[in-house]
Amino acid sequence: MRAVIVAAAVAFIISLFGTPVAIRVFTALKAGQPIRTLGPASHQGKKGTPTMGGVAFIVATVFAYVAGHVALTTLPDRQIAQEGPTMTALVLLGLFVFCGVVGFLDDFLKVRRRNSDGLSAKGKLLGQLIVGAGFGIAALYVASTNGQTVASEHISFIRDISWLDVGKVGSVIVFVFVIMAMSNGVNLTDGLDGLATGASILVLGAYALIGFWQYRHWCGDTDYARVNDYCYQVRDPLEIAMIAAAAAAACVGFLWWNTSPARIFMGDTGALGLGGLIGGLAVSTRTTLLSIIIGGLFVIVTMSVVIQIISFKTTGKRVFRMSPLQHHFELAGWSEVNIVVRFWIVAGICVAIGLGLFYSDFLAVMG
Repeated sequence: MRAVIVAAAVAFIISLFGTPVAIRVFTALKAGQPIRTLGPASHQGKKGTPTMGGVAFIVATVFAYVAGHVALTTLPDRQIAQEGPTMTALVLLGLFVFCGVVGFLDDFLKVRRRNSDGLSAKGKLLGQLIVGAGFGIAALYVASTNGQTVASEHISFIRDISWLDVGKVGSVIVFVFVIMAMSNGVNLTDGLDGLATGASILVLGAYALIGFWQYRHWCGDTDYARVNDYCYQVRDPLEIAMIAAAAAAACVGFLWWNTSPARIFMGDTGALGLGGLIGGLAVSTRTTLLSIIIGGLFVIVTMSVVIQIISFKTTGKRVFRMSPLQHHFELAGWSEVNIVVRFWIVAGICVAIGLGLFYSDFLAVMG
């Protein structure tokens, strides 16, 4: 627990005090956010707000992970067993950083061209595909000394579903799909001050709790596994908890400056990075299908875009005034702050249901 708290505290402090530095740097570089002319008219007032702010909380999380491992050296031998860096950390932080790099390229092109056209849709998806495939292979093919891999060959809900064995190749494909789906889901949810940041804090906080709970009931802990029939077959759960907690805390520090009216935007740098990390957390904790519930807000927003496209292409009519969903409510007359807070409530409800299902499974097995 000490390592998790240290990592979270360091991430929060670095992000809280580092984000203003990022604001000054990106303002000096004239890295202002271009605004789509087709978007809500109220967004035109945000033109020129510095973007690429995701750099701040990504850097904060990486440094916090290092600090957490410094704290690990003072803990009992039972906890030092996960002293790293481990493959789990390399996969999770790698997804966070390199999905962020894809987003950074998109943001950079937008700023350079002075319009909202960054990477093409195909270019962005290709970048996510390459990152997802690379770390998916590492997650499935690089095992620890006890043979455990970061990801599983089974589709998982709250734990692996034994009869859904898709093999290593199939699991890499699933891994890539989860990363791409979640990173685009967070990206689509971005667009209002603090919306994606606050929702991500809730989801990351849930995975910090899940990771730590799995660590306390971990099959890798021989003392626990020897006297209990049920334990979690997860590789490096303390690493998972530490990274998720650090990322959540870093986003809290960033939200101080990102809340309405935002002084900086996370940009695709932050949105794609967060989505990649959340997808990685889902796979590494063996909660792939449960992540649909935990990240329910991202799923709802993504589905609003899918429904809008299908409806328009098949009938020529739009279901929503504008997609993603948050813009529909803007055009319906809701204030930006109302939309953000209400969407946070929806995200919180989804997280609560997801955690409830996770804990209920544990009680059912142990009971």
